[in-house]
Amino acid sequence: MGLPQILNKNLPGSLKSTPWLDAWIKIERDGKVTVCSGKVELGTGVRTALLQIAAEQLELKPSSIFFIAGDTGLTPNEGFTAGSHTIPDSGTALFYAAAQVRALLLEGAAAKLNASVSSLAIRDGRITSQDGRSIDYGTAITGIDLHRQANSSSQLKPPDSYRLIGHPVHRLDIPNKLTGGASYVHDLRPPKMVHARVIRPPVQGARLTSVDIAAAERLPGVLKVIRDGSYLAAVASDEWSAITAMRALTISARWDGGGNLPNPQTIHATLQALPAEDIVILNEGNMKTPQARSFKARYTKQYLMHGSIGPSCALALLEGGQMTVWTHTQGVFPLRHALAELLDMPDEQVRCIHTEGSGCYGQNGADDVAADAVLIARAMPGRPVRVQLMRDQENQWEPFAPAMITEIEAGLDNTGRISHWHYELWSGSHNERPGNAGKLVPGWLLSNPLIPSPSLPMLQPEGGGDRNALPLYAIPNARITNHFLPRTPLRTSAMRSLGAHINIFSIESTMDELSAMAATDPVEFRLRHLTDTRALDVVHAAAREFGWEHREKKRNRGTGFAFGQYKNLMAYVAIALELEVQPDTGKVNILRVVAAVDCGQIVNPDGVKNQIEGGILQSASWTLYEQLQFSTDGIKSIDWSSYPIMRFSQVPAKVEVHLLDRPGLPFLGVAEAAQGPMAGALANALAQATGKRLRNLPLAGPQLRS
Repeated sequence: MGLPQILNKNLPGSLKSTPWLDAWIKIERDGKVTVCSGKVELGTGVRTALLQIAAEQLELKPSSIFFIAGDTGLTPNEGFTAGSHTIPDSGTALFYAAAQVRALLLEGAAAKLNASVSSLAIRDGRITSQDGRSIDYGTAITGIDLHRQANSSSQLKPPDSYRLIGHPVHRLDIPNKLTGGASYVHDLRPPKMVHARVIRPPVQGARLTSVDIAAAERLPGVLKVIRDGSYLAAVASDEWSAITAMRALTISARWDGGGNLPNPQTIHATLQALPAEDIVILNEGNMKTPQARSFKARYTKQYLMHGSIGPSCALALLEGGQMTVWTHTQGVFPLRHALAELLDMPDEQVRCIHTEGSGCYGQNGADDVAADAVLIARAMPGRPVRVQLMRDQENQWEPFAPAMITEIEAGLDNTGRISHWHYELWSGSHNERPGNAGKLVPGWLLSNPLIPSPSLPMLQPEGGGDRNALPLYAIPNARITNHFLPRTPLRTSAMRSLGAHINIFSIESTMDELSAMAATDPVEFRLRHLTDTRALDVVHAAAREFGWEHREKKRNRGTGFAFGQYKNLMAYVAIALELEVQPDTGKVNILRVVAAVDCGQIVNPDGVKNQIEGGILQSASWTLYEQLQFSTDGIKSIDWSSYPIMRFSQVPAKVEVHLLDRPGLPFLGVAEAAQGPMAGALANALAQATGKRLRNLPLAGPQLRS
């Protein structure tokens, strides 16, 4: 919205930066209620949960609220929908804003009905006095201006009166997706729409030297070919004609230059040799303290691809000097600024409207294709332009999750407790989202190429590559260093959970190694080093529900346990699992996964379970199978056959999620909380099943054969 950003640290959630009540909630004279959020639906169910939160405090049915999310012309600026922040930030803002609006509605109704506030009942859009008289919300709010700053205190409903929060509500976005209705930006078909396809260079850094534009423009249905330096695109009246023109231009294009990629076999050594910014994120105690026993290990992770099921897509329309973009970006306001810079237009003349895409969880090609759309729409004023990347373009040009290295040296004292912990990690950037136009691929290709802003580390307490590098266990002497790599050979950015995946994998693998050295059960060893009561609760719950004390050792089978609190700020998750490894093939069968979760006050228990289940499957795929294929002459994972993901036949046979609800406590983000613990539990179970401790991701493959 065009409202000024005011930072008020005393307000909860995103009210800190957008304190105006009418930025979040609007009530019309006819009683229509509109709720706004700057966070967007990425398939996690947050649209439903945010509506539950607002409807609970407003005493409305979710179906009676008109909900708007992620529109730079209408909603608050909440930055990116990322880091499991939606419910803690936007949900908390709506929770308190709605409570304050409800109080104003009651005050307005009391004055109009000549009754005391305490004597009024409020429900389903009407406020009723004890004598039976009632008015609707539109009448009650008359004369009350919602363009006011939120108060630091709110009259919240008591948790035991909740009718929506804490209860399952059917997802609003599922029916259309299930029945094939219009659900995604890919489905938009506005009048007069044209189709476009882009031609990317064969490798990053290559420059276009020549291309036969005239031949492509003579093809049936082709309306225009656009070239600006090395930027090349074809516009046509229908999608197939656009694809045909793209193929013709690809064949005739001649490119020069482009850098070689490093040898994938030695990629981790290459990364460790790069210039690094060394950031000590923890330095406690005396690292020279003698240890009775010590342990040292090195862990690695490969580059990963988002693998979005649908290639990125966007629509743009230039009309009346205004550029409107429909995009599945995770940050409409930051993207708007980057697109405005790309077009040399004021921010106010660019409007980004979030429309779901089929897959993301981090920075895939969504922002790049939005840049394609605006560049092409500028050349086609008055016509909506739809651009969709091809599968190979999506795979070759998306920002990958960084390859990483962690090294740990830890020791035990004479009592079997951890005495010291020395942890180091090496990682490139996990955050190259568009803050400037130089972060967008099309900006690199223009005749006057745009330069990306420098890569900067994401600082603690949340961190980037060092996310969850700080163990929650009580360790008297610890030093943890993040070797941040400002420049790496492959383009990287955000992928779900960022560094938490490998850091918890490394920490929890080490905890099992140390528990073996201490001759202590792995769960008991963790409990011995935890002081946070909520952490203790989820560990106890997962072990109890799994039946940890009664597990049996069977040939080629293994059980594993792991724990983490996402970012040490969000949801607590403990996971126990059992798996089987076929020794002749190395095939992994995950037999049972049990998770215990504490995410504070639960909004929608079904939604929380969905996210934990999805995170368990996603992490299993990353941990066991996924690895970007590349060589010195380019990216090789151009399709599904060249990028391995978990198949349906490899999905865990059974997944149980047990929720520890905390009514009245703050919301804790949960969407990315399972990735690290699942990786750690898998590693520990595989070590027991095979007798081999594997430290290099992905774990499945020939190395599991016996």
